[in-house]
Amino acid sequence: MIFDTWLDMPVWGIFGALALLFAASAFLVHWLSFGQLTRPRASTFGGVVAPFFGSVAVLFALLTGFLANDVWDRNRQASRVILAERDGLLALHAISIATVSDMNDIRAAAQLYADALVNDEWPRMASQESSSKAGAALLDLLTRVSNPQVGAEAGQAAQTALLDTVLKLRSTRYDRLALSGDRTDRTKWAAVILLALVTQVAIGIVHLEKPRAQAAALSIFSVAVVISLGLIGIRERPFDGPLRFSPEPVREALHIMAGGTPP
Repeated sequence: MIFDTWLDMPVWGIFGALALLFAASAFLVHWLSFGQLTRPRASTFGGVVAPFFGSVAVLFALLTGFLANDVWDRNRQASRVILAERDGLLALHAISIATVSDMNDIRAAAQLYADALVNDEWPRMASQESSSKAGAALLDLLTRVSNPQVGAEAGQAAQTALLDTVLKLRSTRYDRLALSGDRTDRTKWAAVILLALVTQVAIGIVHLEKPRAQAAALSIFSVAVVISLGLIGIRERPFDGPLRFSPEPVREALHIMAGGTPP
C-alpha cells in the first residue's frame, strides 16, 4: 500500500514526499484559481467568507491531534515493553543465581533467548516478521523452568518466581510483536492527508480575489502540514520505521547475563 511504502522511507524521504505532494497540490489550487483558462470559471466561486476555511482547518487539526496521540502512545508502549523484557531477563538471571540449586542450564537457555532476540528477531521486525529461533528458545526456557525437578531442588517458591518471570517475558514478546505488526492506522492517515488537501482548496476559495495572499496562505499552511505530519510519520513505526527503537536494553541484559558488568 502507498502508506506502507511512504513510511518505509528514510527521514528525508518522508519529508520530501510530503513536501512534493503539498507543493504540487498548492500549485494546482493556485493555477486553477488564477490561470488564464480557469480564471473565468473559478471567479464564480468568489465571496466565500474566511470562517469557512476555519471550519475545515479545525477538522484537520483535530484528526491530526488524534493521530499524533496514537503514535506517541504506541512509542511509549514500545519503550515500556523493551524495558520490561530487559528487566525480566535480569530478574530471571538474579533468581537463578540466588537459589541454592544449580541452574546453569536455565541461565544458558535465557542467554540463548536474549541472543536470538537481539541478533535474529530484531532485524526481522523491520519486515514485520517474528523469529522462529527466538520462539523456540523461549519455549525451551519455559520447559526447563516448568520441570518439577526444579521445584524439588530449589523450592516451590523459587520455581514459581521463575515461572512467573518467564511467562511475563512471553507476554512482553507478544506485545512487542503486536506493536511491530500494527497496521490499523492506515485509514486515519488517509483521512488526515485528504483533509489537508481539502483545507488547501478551502484556502484557495477564500482568497480568490488576491493571488499573492492566496499564495502566501497556501505556502504557510503547506509548510506547517509537512512539518507536523513528517514528525508524526517518522515515529509511526517504533520497530521498523526510520527512527526505530534499538535492542540495546536487551543487549545490555545479555551482556550482564554472560558475566559482564553493566556498560
